[in-house]
Amino acid sequence: METPLFHRQGRLVPYNPAMHANLHLLNQHFGIEDVLHFSGGEGGLWRALITTEKCTAELYRHGAHLTRWRPRGHDEVIWLSQQARYLYDKAIRGGVPICFPWFAGNQPAYDPDGPAHGYARVTTWEFIDAKHDADGVTLSLRTETEPCFTLRYDVTFGDTLTMRLTATNTGSAPATFESALHTYFVISQIKQVQVTGLENADYIDTVGGNIQSMTQDDQPIKFESETDRTYTSDATTKIIDTGLQRTITIEKQHSGSTVVWNPWTDKAKAMADFGDDEWPGMLCVESGNIQPNAITLEPEQSHTMQAVIRVEALA
Repeated sequence: METPLFHRQGRLVPYNPAMHANLHLLNQHFGIEDVLHFSGGEGGLWRALITTEKCTAELYRHGAHLTRWRPRGHDEVIWLSQQARYLYDKAIRGGVPICFPWFAGNQPAYDPDGPAHGYARVTTWEFIDAKHDADGVTLSLRTETEPCFTLRYDVTFGDTLTMRLTATNTGSAPATFESALHTYFVISQIKQVQVTGLENADYIDTVGGNIQSMTQDDQPIKFESETDRTYTSDATTKIIDTGLQRTITIEKQHSGSTVVWNPWTDKAKAMADFGDDEWPGMLCVESGNIQPNAITLEPEQSHTMQAVIRVEALA
């Protein structure tokens, strides 16, 4: 059997299984001096730490979970709960969990007891490439997930944050999936922000478990209570935050759904890994493909969803 190869800074080198069981070897193969370093993080889970002239960032191997991105000259952008749990069988609360191959409680018939949001966010991913260029630091990871998908995740940390999730059907029959980059953002105060770009879009409201089909009016989204909406939209959205005097722009490709979520008081208190008083300072705006926008792939076919996030001061 031939030894598989993987990319390292633009060149092919033999795959070394020990590399994924030894931090020293991980740094030897993928570390970039003064820029990218791998270390043990919370709960003993391994993480990549990025420090450049453009940003500081952090990504855990567990779930390929992005937990920090702070571009130079700006406050923190990615929200992380102080009550987050760092366990091998649990998702980290906050950051950017990867939801795949289903979203929320949409478990398929073949796996009715599977975890909420699927397996990707509680799976140990493999690092397969790392590079540093004019755009920033790009980390690439891969994993396999049921029923027959290989996932590749490419994240570029720079002045902007670019996340690309590629799913490939490795089976012998068509296969369908849902996906989302479940991004948690730091905001000043939920009542002081609004979301633009989803005006007049259709959405599903799931607050309280009462699923309702609705249409957004021609105004930006404002927040006065628990919000859990899945919009059918591929539009660019913006979080306008007058408290932090900034705009966060989320531009996406090949994503037919946008989820907007804040748990408010009661739901926050019901979550053990979410601080009771943390909800006013966070907002999820998620890029995804969720029913009715789920993706079906033929054998050997691939699909790439991309989200690009940028931060600008309010004029």
